[in-house]
Amino acid sequence: MENNHTEYRNPLLSRYASKEMSAIWSEQKKFSTWRRLWIALAEAEAEMGLPITSEQLAELRAHADDIDFELAESYERKLRHDVMAHVHTYGDACPSARGIIHWGATSCYVTDNTDVILLRESLQLVLARLLDVLRVMAEMAKKYQDLPCLAFTHLQPAQPTTLGKRICLWMYDLILDLEDLEYRIDHLRTRGLKGTTGTQASFYALFENDSAKVRELERRVNQKIGFEHSFAVTGQTYPRKLDSQILDVLSSLAQSAHKMATDLRILAHRKEVEEPFEKNQIGSSAMAYKRNPMRSERICSLSRFVMSLQTSPPMTVATQWFERTLDDSANRRLVLPQAFLAIDAILILYRNVIDGMVVYPKVIEKNLRAELPFMATENILMAAVAAGGDRQELHEHIRQHSQAASAVVKQEGGENDLMQRLAADPMFANVDLQTALEPSRYVGRAVPQVDEFLEETVQPFLLKYKDSSRQAEEIHC
Repeated sequence: MENNHTEYRNPLLSRYASKEMSAIWSEQKKFSTWRRLWIALAEAEAEMGLPITSEQLAELRAHADDIDFELAESYERKLRHDVMAHVHTYGDACPSARGIIHWGATSCYVTDNTDVILLRESLQLVLARLLDVLRVMAEMAKKYQDLPCLAFTHLQPAQPTTLGKRICLWMYDLILDLEDLEYRIDHLRTRGLKGTTGTQASFYALFENDSAKVRELERRVNQKIGFEHSFAVTGQTYPRKLDSQILDVLSSLAQSAHKMATDLRILAHRKEVEEPFEKNQIGSSAMAYKRNPMRSERICSLSRFVMSLQTSPPMTVATQWFERTLDDSANRRLVLPQAFLAIDAILILYRNVIDGMVVYPKVIEKNLRAELPFMATENILMAAVAAGGDRQELHEHIRQHSQAASAVVKQEGGENDLMQRLAADPMFANVDLQTALEPSRYVGRAVPQVDEFLEETVQPFLLKYKDSSRQAEEIHC
C-alpha cells in the first residue's frame, strides 16, 4: 500500500507489530475467510442433499481470494451493509453460484465465525512468541543462576537472591499466562449455524423441520473450518463473553511484561543490567552519554495500552440486550485487532531485550557488598556466641555499631564501615568476618531453585512446543 503522509497511520502497523500479525487482521484475510465460510456452507448443504451443483462449488472455490475491494466498497455505499456488499461482489465473480451464496445464513455466520478463526490464529501466534521469550529467558536464568545480587522488598534492600532466580520470577508470570493461553485456545468454539436469533429457524425450514439434519449440517461446517465444537446456544452473535475472556489473557500478558520491563528499568538505573544498546544508537539528543532503557519503556507503554483495552469487552458483554445489539461492532473492530497487534509488539520487544541483556557482575557485587554487612550481622552474632560470647551483650554491640555505620552512610555520604568497626571490637576477635561476608552464604536455595523451576515447570512446555519457534523480528527503532 502506498504511504499517504497526509493521513493518520496506526503506529502498531507502521512501527511496532509484525507483518504476520497484521496479515491475520487484514481485509484480505477477513474477506477471503468469509468466502471460505460460504464455500464450507455450500459444500455441506450439497452433501446434505440441497440442490447445489459441483460446478457451482468449483466456481466458488476458484474465486475464494480474488476479491474486488473497490466493487465491494461501491456495493456497501449503496446497500449500507458490509456482508451483503460482499455477497453481491462474490456473486458477480461467480454468476452460476450467485443464487446459493449465503443460503440460509445470517450475517453473523460469516462475521462471527471469521472472528473466531482470526482469534485462534492470533492466539497461536502469541503462544509461539511467548514460547520464544521463555526459551531465551531459560538460557539467561541458567547463565546467571549463581550470580548473587541484592534483592528488594518495598524497593528497599533485602536478603540477597541471584540474578537467575530473579529471571525465574519474571518467567513464572509468563508461565501462568501460558497456561491461560492454552486453555483459551483449547476451548475456542465457533458460533456455528445458529440463524438470525440463535434458533436455527432458517436451516430448520430448509431441511423440512428435521432437527437431526440441522445439527449434522452444523457439524460438517465446523469440521470443514477446523473446529470440533460450536457454542451450545447463542443469540445472533457468539457470546461476547469470549472477547472479554481473551482480553483478560492478553491483559495478563501485558501485566507480566510491564512488571519485567519496570524491574529492568530500575536495574538500569542502578547500572547493574542494561537492555541491548546498538553501536550507533542515540540515547538523548542533548545528553550524549545516556543509555536510556527505551525498549523496556516501550514495553511498559504498550502494556498499559493493552491493559486499558481490557475494559471495553466487559462493558460490551454487559450491554448486549437480549439476543444482541449492534453497539458491539465498532468497538470490537478497534479492540480485538489492536490488542493482538500490541501484544505481538510487546513479545517481540520482550524477546529482544532479554536476548541482548547486558549484565555487569562487578557493579552487582559492589552494590550487594555495600548492603551485605547489615545482612550478615545475624550470622556474625551466631558465630560470636558459638565462640563463647554473651548473646545479649554481643547483640547490643552490633546494634550500636550498625547505627553508627548507618549514620556514616546516610548523614555523611560515606561508605558502609560496619565490618571495620566489628573487626576493631575485641568481642568479635574470634569471628571470621571475611567468611561472613561471602555473598553465596546468603542466597538460600536460589541456585537449586533455578534448576528445579527450569526442569519441572518450564521444560515441559518447551518440549511440548519444540517446533513452534519463530525468527526474531527486527525492532523498528
